[in-house]
Formats: sequence, C-alpha cells, structure tokens
Amino acid sequence: MPEEISHYVFIYFKSFFLGIIQGLTEFFPISSTAHLKVLPYLFGWNDPGVSFSASIQLGSAVAIIYYFRNQIILIIDSFFSIFNHHNFFKDENTRLSTYIFIASIPIFTLGLLIKVYWPNYSDSNFRGLFSIALTSIFMAVLLALSEVYGNRKKIFRDINIKDVIFLGLAQSLAIFPGVSRSGITLTAALFSGIERKTAARLSFLVGIPAISLSGLVELVTLFRTLSIIDILPVIVGIISSFFSSIFAIDLFLKFLAKNNTFVFVYYRLAFGVFILSALLFVNGLRKHIALRIILSFDLLIFLRIVSIIE
Repeated sequence: MPEEISHYVFIYFKSFFLGIIQGLTEFFPISSTAHLKVLPYLFGWNDPGVSFSASIQLGSAVAIIYYFRNQIILIIDSFFSIFNHHNFFKDENTRLSTYIFIASIPIFTLGLLIKVYWPNYSDSNFRGLFSIALTSIFMAVLLALSEVYGNRKKIFRDINIKDVIFLGLAQSLAIFPGVSRSGITLTAALFSGIERKTAARLSFLVGIPAISLSGLVELVTLFRTLSIIDILPVIVGIISSFFSSIFAIDLFLKFLAKNNTFVFVYYRLAFGVFILSALLFVNGLRKHIALRIILSFDLLIFLRIVSIIE
C-alpha cells in the first residue's frame, strides 16, 4: 500500500513539474515540446508522449485568454460583428480577429494533413534528440538574424495582411518539435519589421486557436482511453501549466519592452550544440551520462535566465 501511494505521488509530482516546464517554455522562444521531450530524459523518466504534452498546453491556452481577457472579449465581439458590417478591418479589434483567423489556417491545414497522411508522425525521428538539437541551432540562428535585420519600426496599426500570412506560415512549422511556436512567430514578426513587444503580443494571441484545438483534441483522446484515476495527473499538469504560463507571459512582455532576444539565442545555441556534441562524439554508457550532465547544466542555465529577466 505505501508503495502504491508513493507511486501515485511521484506521478502527480512529475505531471506538476512538467506543467511548470510547459508554461515557462511555451512563451519563451525556446520550444516547450523540445523541453518536455528532453528534460524527462535527464531525470530518467519515460517520454510523456505527444498526447500528454499537447493536453497540458490547454493550461497555456487558458492563461493567454485570462491574461488578455479584456481584449479577447472585444476581439470575439468584433469577429461576430464582421458578419453584420462585412468589414474585416473596421477597427483594431476587428483587424486582430481577422489576423488570428488568417494566421491559424496554415497550421490547421498542415496539422490535418499530417494527421491523415502521416499517422505515425509522433513516433518518427522528428521527435528524437538529434532532430531537436539541429532544429534548436537553426532556430537560434534565425532569431539572431531577425534581430539584426528587422527594423522593428512597425506598431500594430502598421501590420498588413502580408505580414500576417508570413507569420501564419511560420507558425505552421511549430508542428515539428524544437521549432517553438512562440519563437518562430516572434522571429517572423521581427523579420517583418514589427517592434518586439507588439511582435510578442501578436505571437501569443494568434497562437490561441492552435494551442487550444491541439490540447482539446489530445485531451478528448486521453479521456476516451484512460480511466479517471489516470486522467487526474493530466489535470494537475494543465493547472500547473496555467499558473507558470501567466508568470511567463507577464515576464516576457516586460522583458521585451527594454531588451532584445539574444539571451534566448545563446541559450538555444548552447542547448542544441551540447546535445549534438554528446550524441556525435560520446559512445555507449558514457553518452547517457554526458547527456544527463549536459541537460543538468542546461536546466541550471535556463533557471538562471529566468532569474535574470525577472
């Protein structure tokens, strides 16, 4: 009996911890999916799987809705008013509702195509450490280039349809682990010349449909396949994800008001290079030891970054 209790305590703790990681990494441009894949490896835990990882994103989706609740009420009202006045760009909130709709089309389309034509995608090499490491390095370089070449002069009223389509196409790449949905949309917005805080705000808002739908689909799947007892840890993960997401959204927006994103560029480069080095140059048991040492340092660096930007 005590062993059974300790087993459930461990499961709830793991779900709580992974929810915290989901919330923090969803809104920093460093990929929540990659960290939910990599950090369990550090602690010797099993891969939580696509369904669990996607389900706890619901906490992040609810957090965005709560954080921007006043504006979202206006956005929803503006969206339905479009059917009356047939003007997609009447005011700021109407434009934003239109932008969210347009930017969501590519990721929904690609997600549906993968679901239909690549049913074993979740078990593919795209979710492996090697792929995540390469993607992290590539995304770090892209974010750095967007900082260097983006003029960051546009505020919300200057954003056009071309910018939104580009952002939506970029967001669709977030289906692949290691890309970071917030990271790729922020990068696209910076390349389009949008100033940082507006870029981050737009990135968070356009992500609501994709994060919500993905989380709901996987949560419904879990409800159909698991017992209530087994679902409860997922609920714990969603709740902890909600609170850490609120913290991360507020922290990141305040940080971008005064700073650039190079601290995240350096982090993603280190994250990718360290993992790649261990995979390529260390063999056997030493590879697992090296990876865990590297990931331990990575976790400490990440916590240090959070303390710095706070």
